[in-house]
Amino acid sequence: MTRALIFDVDGVLVHGYHARPELTRRWNENLLADLGVDPERFTNEFIFDIFIKKVVVGDMAIIDALDRRLPGLGYHGSSMTFLHYWLSHDSVLNTDLLAIVRQLKARSDLKLYIATNQDHSRAQWLWHNLGLGELFEDIFYSARAGVRKPEKGFFDFVEQRIGPQSEPPLFFDDTPRVIDGARRAGWEAVLFNTIDDATSHPWIAQRL
Repeated sequence: MTRALIFDVDGVLVHGYHARPELTRRWNENLLADLGVDPERFTNEFIFDIFIKKVVVGDMAIIDALDRRLPGLGYHGSSMTFLHYWLSHDSVLNTDLLAIVRQLKARSDLKLYIATNQDHSRAQWLWHNLGLGELFEDIFYSARAGVRKPEKGFFDFVEQRIGPQSEPPLFFDDTPRVIDGARRAGWEAVLFNTIDDATSHPWIAQRL
């Protein structure tokens, strides 16, 4: 029987937001100059509000949320244009880690998955535009599940779809509270800061 090997996106497969601020690679550093939106206000008034509360759990489409909030942030252009800017700037793949994933994909004793807090639009972008669908079996994300990591319902959602496992899923994430939630769900969860956290894991090292 195969084992599920599961990776988070931001801070793991993609160089972007990371639970450790010093490891974060900002997508919005030129947002004010390029689109006239202050990145701090966007984070506080959009991301930490309607995005997390509604969009990421699938209760509202991201375009509807942007249409509602961008004018108040001084942006009066197309929300579709804004979204494309956001997606394209928040898409720096961790190519070193993905090279390891490609090696692992050749193994017959594992299956590769993604588990991430995302809205529908970015999940599709990651899967199709960035090509992650060529490497992974499936992407499990919060808007699809209707619940965010680290809530137990998220891990239950994943387990229902990957089916019975002979070993606990092996999961890499950059956020300590998500790691704690995964462990409470019975997963083997490893805190990810650098690629060494994956390649030095004994189960993975034996397969490289």
